[in-house]
Amino acid sequence: MPFQRNAFARLDDTREYDVARHFAAALALPILVSSVLGAQAQSAQGPIASRDGQPVLPHAEQKFRGNVGTTYLNSDPPQFPAPIAAPEGAPNVLLILLDDVGFGQFDVTGGGVPSPAMDKLAEDGLLYTRFHTTALCSPTRAALLTGRNHNVSGTGVITELATGYDGYTGIIPKDTATVAEILRQNGYVTAWFGKNHNTPIYETSAVGPFDHWPNGLGFDYFYGFMAGDTNQLRPYLFENQTALGTPQDEDYYVSVDLADKTIAWLKSIEAIQPGKPWFAYLAPAATHAPHQAPKDLIDKYGGQFDMGWDAYREETFQRQKERGIVPQNAELTPRPASLPAWDSLDDDQKRLYERMMEAFAAYGEQVDAEVGRVLDYVESLPDSDNTLILYIVGDNGASAEGGFDGTLNENAFFNAYLMTVEDMLPRIDEIGTELHFNHFPAGWAWGVDSPFQWTKQVASHLGGVRNPMIVKWPARYAAHGETRTQFLHVIDIAPTILDAAGIAEPRSVNGTAQTPIQGTSFLSTLADADADEVRTSQYFEMVVNRGMYKDGWWAASLAFEPWDPVRGEFDPLKAKWELYNLDEDFTQANDVAADNPDKLDEMKALWWAEASKNKALPLDWRGAERFSAELTGKPNLAGDRTIFTYPGPLTGLPEASAPDLKNKSFRITAKVEIGENASGMIFTQGGNTGGWAFYLKDGKLKAAHNFIDVETYLVESDTPVAAGSHELTMDFAYDGGDQMGQSGTLTLSVDGSEVARGPIARTTPFKYSLSENQDIGSDTGTPVTYDYSAPLEFQGQLEEVVVDVTK
Repeated sequence: MPFQRNAFARLDDTREYDVARHFAAALALPILVSSVLGAQAQSAQGPIASRDGQPVLPHAEQKFRGNVGTTYLNSDPPQFPAPIAAPEGAPNVLLILLDDVGFGQFDVTGGGVPSPAMDKLAEDGLLYTRFHTTALCSPTRAALLTGRNHNVSGTGVITELATGYDGYTGIIPKDTATVAEILRQNGYVTAWFGKNHNTPIYETSAVGPFDHWPNGLGFDYFYGFMAGDTNQLRPYLFENQTALGTPQDEDYYVSVDLADKTIAWLKSIEAIQPGKPWFAYLAPAATHAPHQAPKDLIDKYGGQFDMGWDAYREETFQRQKERGIVPQNAELTPRPASLPAWDSLDDDQKRLYERMMEAFAAYGEQVDAEVGRVLDYVESLPDSDNTLILYIVGDNGASAEGGFDGTLNENAFFNAYLMTVEDMLPRIDEIGTELHFNHFPAGWAWGVDSPFQWTKQVASHLGGVRNPMIVKWPARYAAHGETRTQFLHVIDIAPTILDAAGIAEPRSVNGTAQTPIQGTSFLSTLADADADEVRTSQYFEMVVNRGMYKDGWWAASLAFEPWDPVRGEFDPLKAKWELYNLDEDFTQANDVAADNPDKLDEMKALWWAEASKNKALPLDWRGAERFSAELTGKPNLAGDRTIFTYPGPLTGLPEASAPDLKNKSFRITAKVEIGENASGMIFTQGGNTGGWAFYLKDGKLKAAHNFIDVETYLVESDTPVAAGSHELTMDFAYDGGDQMGQSGTLTLSVDGSEVARGPIARTTPFKYSLSENQDIGSDTGTPVTYDYSAPLEFQGQLEEVVVDVTK
């Protein structure tokens, strides 16, 4: 029924009505003034639509535009501010991004890892075979979300390696608002599930600040992990800004959990506000190390990769040709001289490397199935046809960071240590379990990057930057089962989403003038396989590996091989450049620099111009040492403090926000009150990838150092600590001076009396972990030593823990 001014106060009595009428008449003057003011504005005409074209966000607040009297009786009907509504017909958007994936890894592009969910999506949609990323995860993700080049987005490298230059801060600037923020302020509900790795590492503690967390980057909801990688069975998880800790379920896998949470969030929207468009960003950890999967799934692949990486590449390449994924005239690029031929390996090497690849394949199959569950649920929704699905199969090429032999601990590579077969073979049956952060050999990374040269990190060549992409939007584009070959870059995703939603690019967001989006919408290519190229030029740079694309030509300069963690002296002005004509050479197989010196000079000059314009300078070729806050000057919540006092239990403090215990002497003192044979964690920093633990077990005082999962050193008292109040001390005397990763002596004391002493032959020099924390009173991640089981809650009163690094 029509709104009535007296709907909430019926004046049935005529006399009462007259009283009200005369009362209103007595106030005619203020009403007249109100009428004059109100006449200057029109009444609201329903929800504010994004197509109205307001280029400043947030939209101006809507004020009441009617006449206001002295009471509701003589005022115009009230009107609440209309909610912001997305444009009519704006699609739901499901954006999926996998991690560390080679072009020839999954079956969808001819690889040896089954991918039925991807295959089905490609059959129902379109497969893009010339889509490009940045060669590294944080940079790709920043460019993906902002639509600007990775250096312009402040993320020229992973956040752990950030420096203080504008293109390398590891901070997404406020002048490059994310597509999620733009969608959210134009009527979408937004969520992010999975890997973040776009928050500065020194801002991920419980005290924030939180403006660079997912919630501050435009996402209404976040569920996932903040680090660049995580144990698939024991991740440290967050919901929005709240740390949830580490699941302890025996059958837990993070890929399963992320699919469950994504589906649950979509169900809640369907139940509460089914007409509201949504944007869901699903970023599983896979197939980034650690390569972990259920044992029965790993065993299923037994013997399937005994052909080795050379034959794998050849078989994949033949399938790619048969399916039209690569042109018939394409050539398979040769193996780099530094990588061994499979046939040159001994039996132990082959057995170890095959098992690592089996775990990797199982890991890939699992994530395909879990993402497939999300795709199946989306397909079941009433508005599934009006859902734009963008599935980017990898944020860069496959990773060679396992080194020549592979590794049980990816973090060893970040500490410039390459594990040997002798280190790993005795533990071959533990590969793929929660016990290790395993990573396959570089040869397999090169193998699954078929048919291209090189791997992750190498932005100069296609093996580092070319990833498949699958797109589907049935409501607007009926084409399916086809391939698209237009040259695209990850910066083209955000403007494509805005174009699909009918939302204009804002010139200002939250009070900050915006750097223009550098990507270009590629919606035209969905309708027409022969549509014009939308991108004719693009620069590439990652750890000084440089590439420049322009009108079919590609100039490339490789600085360092990706499997070598030690980066020596380098002069970028003297580096060799190669030149490829991609219009004739799909795989970069033929360097034509010698035949086209003028073209090469033109491309090199263009690279320097683009690098300068896009904040890619200064170039920095340092390796593992860039993890060190002390060597690079990265901010740290520890500041200049040398003594840290913790009044009781405190968990989940990221390594980057904790006291730096590497390459120095330190002392940890705890005031406790315990019972007989007490157990519990006093202090830990790190986990099974490296770190320290100081704890009680069955009354005995113990301390351990894990040297990057190569060796663990344990020192313990001979007898239990008696019940009562005590001061327990762990004292490490470093012997290395100014050198890194050297030895020392560990001493344990109770109430000032020494109870144990032992040598620590090697210490971790640069980084304990990308994902483990410092904990006091329990261990929220994986254990530093399997002498105990996490979480090892402290039994008794842990009154105070003091960490002193002044020694």
